[in-house]
Amino acid sequence: MNNLNLDHLKAFADVVELGSFSAAAERLNLTQPAVSLQVRQLERRFGTLLVERLGRRTRPTAAGADLLLHLAQIDAAVQAALEAVARHDGKVMGKVRIGTGATACIFLLPPVLKKLRQAFPNLEIIISTGNTAEIAKAVEDNRLDIGLVALPLSSRSLEIVPVLDDPFLLIGPPGMTFPQEATAAVVAELPLLLFEPGGNTRRIGDEWFARAGLSPKPVMSLGSVEAIKELVKAGLGCSILPEMAVRAEATAFTVRSLAPLLHRTLAVVLRRDKPLHRGLKEVFRALQTLA
Repeated sequence: MNNLNLDHLKAFADVVELGSFSAAAERLNLTQPAVSLQVRQLERRFGTLLVERLGRRTRPTAAGADLLLHLAQIDAAVQAALEAVARHDGKVMGKVRIGTGATACIFLLPPVLKKLRQAFPNLEIIISTGNTAEIAKAVEDNRLDIGLVALPLSSRSLEIVPVLDDPFLLIGPPGMTFPQEATAAVVAELPLLLFEPGGNTRRIGDEWFARAGLSPKPVMSLGSVEAIKELVKAGLGCSILPEMAVRAEATAFTVRSLAPLLHRTLAVVLRRDKPLHRGLKEVFRALQTLA
């Protein structure tokens, strides 16, 4: 193996991704000198500098950038080797990094993750949350293996597999009187608590209003679906939320369907050239059964 140390490669990759030795040390649960030593040992192995400090951030040198291009293949080869050995005792080994939105993470993934955990206890699953653009970029950069995101999304490097249509509902405080038909004109007159701008969920709602020629200003914008729900329960306003976030406690609100109907489509995304070791195949298969 020409004395290449996988831990050293991991330390180097984390330093470059996070931009500092201290941040990489925190992620790896090591001291900063230990991470610095691993990177120096890797540089001695190659006989050249792999990272350099520019301002307050640590960035790869030209040689380091070339090495980064091969790390995804090295990681895939290691995962394939682990899987091949694991087949002999019936276990699935390896690690899968999943990215998704906070709402899906709270209300959609738990039963899927429970089944995966029961079926494959040796499969390590790491969850990260973010908006569609953040998750897609992380999958493209191979910082995540697979994502569950809201469409639309356009990317030549990603395979995009729609898996679930999730309708939106109008919710208000319990006992509130709503017209039977919750049109954009009706909803725009209500005190609205909406998601903060920047994410697909807020954009989908804004486009629904825009098609009716409206652009309502919310009384509050928040980044948490749970916070929005609690403020609605407290009587501070109404909101438009994905049905999955309301389903389990619909009786705690006054609920109406929107007219015309509004929904978002969730899709599984992964790189087209991503090698699928068995653990990743099982996660991919599980996410496609969400509908």
